[in-house]
Amino acid sequence: MEMSYDDRPGQIWYDGELVPWKEANAHILSHALHYASCVFEGERAYDGRIFKLRQHTERLFEGAESMDMEMPYTVEEVDAACNLVVQTQGIKDGYVRPIVWRGSEMMGVSAQTAQIHVAVAAWEWPDYFADRMTGIRMKWAKWRRPDPATIPCKTKAGGLYMICTLSKHDAEKEGFADALMLDYRGYIAEATGANIFMLLEDGKLHTPEPDCFLDGITKRTVMALAKARGYDIVQRHIKPEELAGAKEVFLTGTAVEVTPVREIGEYSFTPGAVTRTLMEDYDAEVRREVPATLNAA
Repeated sequence: MEMSYDDRPGQIWYDGELVPWKEANAHILSHALHYASCVFEGERAYDGRIFKLRQHTERLFEGAESMDMEMPYTVEEVDAACNLVVQTQGIKDGYVRPIVWRGSEMMGVSAQTAQIHVAVAAWEWPDYFADRMTGIRMKWAKWRRPDPATIPCKTKAGGLYMICTLSKHDAEKEGFADALMLDYRGYIAEATGANIFMLLEDGKLHTPEPDCFLDGITKRTVMALAKARGYDIVQRHIKPEELAGAKEVFLTGTAVEVTPVREIGEYSFTPGAVTRTLMEDYDAEVRREVPATLNAA
């Protein structure tokens, strides 16, 4: 049984200082708990180094700004906090979670004077999906990514993951690993926490246009790796029925890395050479002291 996340050994960086893991608590009337006023990042450490830390931290700050939160720390200070936690926890390969949220000074929709808190936690992290080249099974999600006129869609905000949780719960109840979400227009969007690529009959890798969901850092990294291999990348709106012509399909994300897909609803695929190549290239890239794709994301 997995150890509970509220009581683990070590420390969490909380508002500028390291505190014992079990004491890193927020008040029950924190605005973020009631109104989802929080933004976060998901980062991976490999060999003790956080992959593309600066890009993640910059996205965290951009997200905070879009949520009308004034960060009480600099980008450099948050970078240093992330590195400190990884070092303090003695993590070689793990997951890093910086989070920013509104506190409990105000209770109501408006919370302009609520304190902005920042914390960073990190823990050991195995492969998200086991036996990766077998490929995972997915179902169609009933929830859709909404119109960008209704949400800050470029922000990694807690509230935007509500339909992801519902979709993944629904998939897991039926024995699937994940769910594929469409967008508000009916085009393919993303999985519950990852972007999607498909190798179509034209020999090119196609991926949805990220105009109403997060344009992943891992996605852009894999695109750069694919281009270095000479693969053509097409980013566009993709209809669900186009999966009928897909030879290979895979997901990309900080947690899933590069994960093959063997089934989505009524469509089946065979994980193949292109997916394996990009999986191996990504595995090598994240362990480089200086990533070759540093400017790609």
